[in-house]
Amino acid sequence: MEIPSKYEPQKIEGQWYDYWTKHNYFHSTPDNREPYTIVIPPPNVTGVLHMGHMLNNTIQDVLIRRARLMGKNACWVPGTDHASIATEAKVVAKLKEQGIDKKDITREEFLKHAWDWTHEYGGVILEQLKKLGCSCDWDRTKFTMDDNMSASVIKVFVDLFNKGLIYRGYRMVNWDPEAKTTLSDEEVIYEERQGLLYYLAYKIEGSDEMVTIATTRPETILGDTAICINPNDERYAHLRGKNAIVPICNRVIPIIEDEYVDVEFGTGCLKVTPAHDVNDKALGEKHNLETIDIFNEDASLNSFGLYYEGQDRFVVRKAISKELEEKGFLVKTEQHLNKIGTSERTKAVIEPRLSDQWFLSMEQLAKPAIKSVLEDEDIKLFPKKFENTYRHWMENIRDWNISRQLWWGQQIPAYYFGDGQDDFVVAESKEAALELAKKKSGNSALTMDGLRQDVDALDTWFSSWIWPISVFNGILEPNNKEIEYYYPTNDLVTGPDILFFWVARMIISGYEYRQEKPFENVYLTGLVRDKQRRKMSKSLGNSPDALKLIEDYGADGVRVGLLLSSAAGNDLMFDEALCQQGKNFANKIWNGFRLVKGWEVADLPQPEASKLGIEWYTAKFNKTLAEIEDHFSKYRISDALMAIYKLVWDDYSSWLLEIIKPAYQQPIDRITFDAVIHIFEENLKLLHPFMPFLTEEVWQHIAERSPEQALVIAKWPKIQAVDEELIEGFNFASEVIAGVRTIRKEKNIPMKDTLQLSVLNDGDISRDWDVVIAKLTNLSAIDYVDNAVEGALTFRVKSNEYFVPMIGAIDIEAEIKKLEEELEYTKGFLVSVRKKLSNDRFVSNAPEPVIALERQKEADALAKIDTLEKSLENIR
Repeated sequence: MEIPSKYEPQKIEGQWYDYWTKHNYFHSTPDNREPYTIVIPPPNVTGVLHMGHMLNNTIQDVLIRRARLMGKNACWVPGTDHASIATEAKVVAKLKEQGIDKKDITREEFLKHAWDWTHEYGGVILEQLKKLGCSCDWDRTKFTMDDNMSASVIKVFVDLFNKGLIYRGYRMVNWDPEAKTTLSDEEVIYEERQGLLYYLAYKIEGSDEMVTIATTRPETILGDTAICINPNDERYAHLRGKNAIVPICNRVIPIIEDEYVDVEFGTGCLKVTPAHDVNDKALGEKHNLETIDIFNEDASLNSFGLYYEGQDRFVVRKAISKELEEKGFLVKTEQHLNKIGTSERTKAVIEPRLSDQWFLSMEQLAKPAIKSVLEDEDIKLFPKKFENTYRHWMENIRDWNISRQLWWGQQIPAYYFGDGQDDFVVAESKEAALELAKKKSGNSALTMDGLRQDVDALDTWFSSWIWPISVFNGILEPNNKEIEYYYPTNDLVTGPDILFFWVARMIISGYEYRQEKPFENVYLTGLVRDKQRRKMSKSLGNSPDALKLIEDYGADGVRVGLLLSSAAGNDLMFDEALCQQGKNFANKIWNGFRLVKGWEVADLPQPEASKLGIEWYTAKFNKTLAEIEDHFSKYRISDALMAIYKLVWDDYSSWLLEIIKPAYQQPIDRITFDAVIHIFEENLKLLHPFMPFLTEEVWQHIAERSPEQALVIAKWPKIQAVDEELIEGFNFASEVIAGVRTIRKEKNIPMKDTLQLSVLNDGDISRDWDVVIAKLTNLSAIDYVDNAVEGALTFRVKSNEYFVPMIGAIDIEAEIKKLEEELEYTKGFLVSVRKKLSNDRFVSNAPEPVIALERQKEADALAKIDTLEKSLENIR
């Protein structure tokens, strides 16, 4: 096949992806091989590819492709999450555009619209992942609302209810007034915001006296049912047993006493609004106070809001503070920094709200998950630092509010047959519920029409917490062949922001339903930020278009760019220049391949330099392979890529190809050519997980390959013994080469002009590398001498001094001046280093490595001074 002059990813990426899928390389079924399993963190069905997805899925693809090359049965299960809050919001917005209000249609009609929306947009992100090169088993694609997935969720709910772990409770919950649903504590993000502290005066009943309270929410006074003072606060002792009158609504409320009140905050008097604050609710229950809810579900005021009814809470806040001021109840306001809870999904400010909800008791369920990670280390978190976060969450775990006031999601399988608090049953189907309801009610005449199902849906996380089990149908068929083979999975790659939402809960469900961990390792990526360290977001406009990046730099260029800047657990400072670096790397590999394939091959004796170069590179390859394996074992994926990058860019392209390159318009010997092609193929195997498209394209150009010989299913190299002597010998030779090249560069001596090199040897030195040194610096000879060479330029490598006799017209005066300036600078540097080393305070306090470094600087400076002085002596 003719090799194109340029690597053009846009032309080949789709072609190779189609080739891989056509030949089923990504598909996995249980067999006798060792399984390697990853389940994708299912992106929201509403989603499109963004930088976080790109990073997360690139890492997963690197791991899965490497496992495939290592001969494991690699299975990467893709899928999407129904994302109840986000999807319902999108569908509601779309209906609104069509003039339809959700309140005016039935649940069934709404769900039809939701499914239509899902079928239209739901597969977008998975198609985009294909453009990135993700080698998922697409035949296994799951959706959290698939029939069997939903059936698994309902089965788990019923099971946990029957175990007494799911219960119904009237509790203060986090209410999202925009999505009109509850949120779990973990879905609330707290932000510091500047606001006001309002000082309000309440009249004391039967007197002209006033008592002042401080509040950040003046609109909630309409729900006040008491004023509370601390019994130890003498300032208010005279108010004991009296009543106060709430401004505007003129409600008479008692003044109660409780040590809960902080005498230092505000005025030391607290207004109590049990319906709108979790602490006030506790006070209300303790003191048998009335509970008055003043808000509608959208956080507008209801009839208790008087003439403010129907107005938004923040509008009312401004209006009521103005009214309070006009009527003389507003004493003053102060600036106040407050922590405000906001919805992770809609960004709306959360309202505490009393509501009947379903909860899952977590304390006992969490114990095996705590033990597994923090005591037995059956599951390892990378980086380890996240264990502290995990511990904090798990040891302070609260019951999980699992009900949501939404229609999109699995409907809670509770069926009511009466008006009593306990008149309900929980079952997997309405038919089963009817039988249970007949028994519980004693009413054998009860019919389906007499049952009404709970209208709430389950929290989305309640479906995805069983994801590693349910994708293999392990809830409905606990002993099926697939769950027995693929579970537990191997690696989970996700963001630390869902360590509790998802990761911890999957561990909990794994031990509850499989008595086993769901995965072995959790690799937590950092957040993708811009160069200014800002989190990427649509609102800031700093998040690049993922598909445009792929179009501009190629999928491999983007993958390399992302990983070069991403250390495990640390935030990634994304810079588009890194994608350019990835693209340049792809071009370097392509051009190096074209160079080799462009050489004419002949049956010639192998040059000694080529033989030595091949042996050295083989040793360096094996040493690097050991480093790469170590990096992978510690999930240092970026470090693994950097090791390969340096091996290919520096050792292979810059050194090996130069060592073996035949003279201009001369052929290369067949032994060297075959060896370098083999080496190149081994390089491609290491590169393939990171750069799948480029490597497959090159691999298929090297030789005619059958589908069974594709790179995607080739064999990962095995570590061989490393010849350290060869590596050390080359390192020494490369310093000599650098010394000669520096002289050429500084003296403007062209490469075509041959030079002579003399070596003043201070001990034993191997001459094995002379052939390589001579070839790469165009030397006519290398002589070993016993005395310094007069009139020559010098440099030193370790204990050996090298002399290059001057040729051509060199400006002696300019050279002397240059050497003198360098000598003066080096002597000054030596003085500063010695000054530091003679400072007792520095020597006694500095760490040993720092002191050793300074001593090395001193030795290097002395050696350089000696070389410069000899150069001046020789040149004068």
